[in-house]
Amino acid sequence: MEERTALIEMLKRGDVPKPLEQAAEGEPLEVEEIASRIVDGTAVFTLNSLRELERPCAIGRGLRTKVNANIGTSGDRADLAFELEKLDTAVEAGADTVMDLSTGGDIDAVRRSVMEHSTVPVGTVPVYQAAIEAQEKHGSIVKMTADEMFEAIERHAADGVDFVTVHCGVTTKALDALGKTGRIADIVSRGGAFLSGWILYNDRENPLFADFDRLLEIARRYELTLSLGDGFRPGAVADATDSAQVQELITLGELVARSREADVQAMVEGPGHVPLSQVVENVKLAKDICRGAPFYVLGPLVTDVAPGYDHIVGGIGGALASATGADYLCYVTPREHLGLPEVEDVRQGVVVTRIAAHAGDLAKNPGFFMKWDNEMSQARKALDWDRQVELSIDPVRSGGVMAECRVADEVGCTMCGEFCAMKFIAEYIGSEFSLGTDT
Repeated sequence: MEERTALIEMLKRGDVPKPLEQAAEGEPLEVEEIASRIVDGTAVFTLNSLRELERPCAIGRGLRTKVNANIGTSGDRADLAFELEKLDTAVEAGADTVMDLSTGGDIDAVRRSVMEHSTVPVGTVPVYQAAIEAQEKHGSIVKMTADEMFEAIERHAADGVDFVTVHCGVTTKALDALGKTGRIADIVSRGGAFLSGWILYNDRENPLFADFDRLLEIARRYELTLSLGDGFRPGAVADATDSAQVQELITLGELVARSREADVQAMVEGPGHVPLSQVVENVKLAKDICRGAPFYVLGPLVTDVAPGYDHIVGGIGGALASATGADYLCYVTPREHLGLPEVEDVRQGVVVTRIAAHAGDLAKNPGFFMKWDNEMSQARKALDWDRQVELSIDPVRSGGVMAECRVADEVGCTMCGEFCAMKFIAEYIGSEFSLGTDT
């Protein structure tokens, strides 16, 4: 492999690569400040040294909240064309990254095709493939070897994957804590389940934790960002913020420090199912324990009773998490807990999560992010329907609804028609009018 200068080494000496300049466009921070935060570990730039991307992005403190879309085959449906269609839909809907979580078919071929087609950073969970190959080779997932785990990680990195989820915090200590929690849902993370089973069967520590330096060496060689996975994330709102989750988080905070010492970029993954009353404390706890590392949350889902609508549930939790300081939201689709998402589910999941991310950004930095909302409000005041569609987060959806709701020979829509409030008041209040002005 060709020797390349490590990103953090470049940034420390003041050299900013063009892809990072590109990623800084549309952000509240100047590229020099983003570079500084990548160096101190409060932001990451998810770009494998082997790749060039049309839409690179940085994730972290003070930046726009990013959105990830999961795609990938399953054992029941391994259709590459279907996955590429979902990839295209996710990117067109505005996803900042995608993760290929394939567990069925030719996993290598799917990943490499996704890498070839994606214009945004791509992440994976290599332990999935290691586990499936161990099942085929050894007859059991728990018989996979440590070398097979690391080989899968390096294979993904060598293919050009930009970031990987690695469940390094699934340790014997956290597993002991789990046994005392009385959880309803136990372990809902696939990676967490695989590695917990491996620890119990082999009576050994998780290799991804015990030999973390080996992981750091692979990451450094390929400029691979580590997404430190939450194998003990709660899968029921009643299980949130228990000792197993917190013990894993403490370990991840220690590994963040080791990553920074090695000039390896790292972010931290978080829950999961969390009641609304605990979302703020979960984000603050993760930020404190993990030294301000970028925080990546799944949802969070704030109730367990809405299958079919979990994208909305995740949007509620995601907006509050983002407003509190979460940097990166993983989308949830309407089929969460029910099945593999269809193309339309992917689109809806991305759009709803983007709404949540923007709502959070408005709370964190209204001076920068409210400009978009103000433009929309001005277009509404002007009854400029085309501009409203153009400014909307989902122009395809809003444009379609607008076309259905326009009234012939009327300025308004079918909600108010001739009794449109803005149309009515405009006849009596001139464009120069402003509240608080004597007339």
